[in-house]
Amino acid sequence: MKKRVVVGMSGGVDSSVAAALLKAKGYEVIGVTMCFNLASSSRKKIGCCSLQGIEDARRVAHKLGIRHYVLNMQKALEEKVIKNFCEEYLAGRTPNPCVLCNQYLKFGDLLGKARLLDAEFLATGHYARIAKTRQGFLLAKAKDAKKDQSYFLYRLKQTQLKQIIFPLGNYTKEEVRGLARKFKLPVAEKKASQEICFLPNDDYRAFLKARIGKDILPGPVIDSEGNIAGQHKGIAYYTIGQREGLGIAKGYPVYITRIAPKSNTIFIGSQNEALKREFLVKDLYFSLKTPLKKKIALKVKIRYNHQESNAEIYPFASQAKIIFKKTQFAITPGQSAVFYSQGRVLGGAIIDQVIG
Repeated sequence: MKKRVVVGMSGGVDSSVAAALLKAKGYEVIGVTMCFNLASSSRKKIGCCSLQGIEDARRVAHKLGIRHYVLNMQKALEEKVIKNFCEEYLAGRTPNPCVLCNQYLKFGDLLGKARLLDAEFLATGHYARIAKTRQGFLLAKAKDAKKDQSYFLYRLKQTQLKQIIFPLGNYTKEEVRGLARKFKLPVAEKKASQEICFLPNDDYRAFLKARIGKDILPGPVIDSEGNIAGQHKGIAYYTIGQREGLGIAKGYPVYITRIAPKSNTIFIGSQNEALKREFLVKDLYFSLKTPLKKKIALKVKIRYNHQESNAEIYPFASQAKIIFKKTQFAITPGQSAVFYSQGRVLGGAIIDQVIG
């Protein structure tokens, strides 16, 4: 009996090649595409989880000779991702919806669907690897450092990791594109999609305005001397480290250094003033259930395009405190702090409060 695997197919090159590789290895492959009912005429051009994405996934499945299903996950997206997305921005924080989507939708609901289809595994086109240790499974970085997506996957549990396959973990993006051509997939030349799937035209401000615009109010912008330097359009439209769109001239580049939701105030300063070392985190996850009872030294990554840096993590009441050895630019509440050791993900948490 062939081992059955469900592949989450977005209609892009990566997930299509993942399905092709598993089919070539002898698996019984079933393709499933998540569908979100946010479609409009403009969304037909967007790749992931769009109408065009569904059609492209269907064409790839036909080429590979595999079954293909479409799974409507609009309700789950609204409840588990979009609600948090809006609430966090309204509270002056900058969320990462991909982390929640992976946790609850792709490796939660979709994995559940794979089990209902009697599949032993769920596979996706993520660039990451899974390492088996004596203690259990650990998420590891992909071969392609530029495409590595382990940052977005740090919340995966042991029960999930043992049933997941990442076929692209040992390939570079260029090699994957070459495999798409080798397999003669109809999406071989399709451009990569970078946007958040539920944001039309990748415009989060327009999305927030349409959803919660009545709750977004203007307020003061305060400089490092304590003076009112201008007025913002609503804290939901801004993030720590932002430079563009402030409309404030100080004679030197200014950045958002802090957002105070209670007073609806944005604080600005020089780039140097946006450098911090210490912050508190909440909602800790450890892949191997490592209890944080004493200080541990790890490398910490505070956003996807950040190079992880040496830090120490301390137990702190019901949270934890992280102190970098060197200052880092724009430590941002709402983003994830992911813990690495020797290229493996040990866990992560949500940045809650920056100190200093």
